[in-house]
Amino acid sequence: MAARQHGGWHPGDHPGRRQFATLGALPLELGGVLPAVTLAYETFGTLNREHNNAVLVLHALTGDSHVSGVAGEGHVSPGWWDQLVGPGKAIDTDRWFVLCPNVLGGCQGSTGPSSRHPDGEPWGARFPIITIRDQVAAEILLADQLSIHQFAAVLGGSMGGMRVLEWGIMAPERMRGLAPIAVSATATSDQIGLQTMQINMIRSDPAWQGGAYLCNPDAPGPTAGLMLARQLAHWSYRSREEFSLRFARRAQGDEDPLRDGRFAVSSYLEYHGEKLVRRFDAASYVTLTHAMNTHDVGRDRGGVSQALATIRADVVVAGIDSDRLYPLEEQHALAHQLHIHGDRATVIRSPYGHDGFLIEAPQVGRIIGALLTRIHNNL
Repeated sequence: MAARQHGGWHPGDHPGRRQFATLGALPLELGGVLPAVTLAYETFGTLNREHNNAVLVLHALTGDSHVSGVAGEGHVSPGWWDQLVGPGKAIDTDRWFVLCPNVLGGCQGSTGPSSRHPDGEPWGARFPIITIRDQVAAEILLADQLSIHQFAAVLGGSMGGMRVLEWGIMAPERMRGLAPIAVSATATSDQIGLQTMQINMIRSDPAWQGGAYLCNPDAPGPTAGLMLARQLAHWSYRSREEFSLRFARRAQGDEDPLRDGRFAVSSYLEYHGEKLVRRFDAASYVTLTHAMNTHDVGRDRGGVSQALATIRADVVVAGIDSDRLYPLEEQHALAHQLHIHGDRATVIRSPYGHDGFLIEAPQVGRIIGALLTRIHNNL
């Protein structure tokens, strides 16, 4: 059972479409064992008799298992890829059985810092350091429990794309297609620096209490730090072009920035910080952001090229031309290392930066739809 989160809501109140898989103990890459792991997940469509029509969809940092569907009881926002997943859509649930788990370390029903330790208290600061590989290891156990021995495809962007790559390396026989979007083979120093600043913003909030706030139901939690971290993150998710066209130097309403009022862009970023606090736990944000910093498919595998050479699936790599967090050159480098598509990534044209993989549904749908069509034709 999850502890109550300091955003005012947790999935135990209204699970909605979520299902919960108890996976047992999970050995961790950096040592130790995480006991009694649970993953929340949602499914869409029907798994066929041969169990060969499953598609695994993996969410980004603050996403969750609700990849498709409306907002409502248990789901504070609509599905994050609702335009792509559903009957007749690019990921057609009349044909494909879609599985979307909430990531290990998260706060939307899966085991994470706000979950209960076996002693009955929240994990809090005791939650161990986990890596992207640990998250994938948990997802492999989930697939085993659901008797899905091979996915038609594994898809995801950003942090989800990191897990897509690790799936291809850790379990190369368990998928026919891969689509990592808006991601690179390793976290770069630029990304690590930006993400570490976000972690430090949360940890510097006096209400953080070393993560112990989760053990005190009356503690307010580090909401100020989380709001700042989200503002910085959201700035990196969008592009300079969009901000220039959308906001320029305009004031927010009738406020005067020369007299302690806000610029419109400042109000926009504050809104997204406040919005996240209502649905996300700060300790999970720290845990998952640190896991993203560990992303390196070449670690202890002889380097990136040697690791990627073990992938057997049909791979399509896609990137966004205005992405300043994961610049397009990184997806081109990944395609080159995988020796696919003329060593070039498929380009998503968008003014929306990194968030283009969530916003540009028609373009992303064509990319994923083409991959799934190839896979279906080869069944």
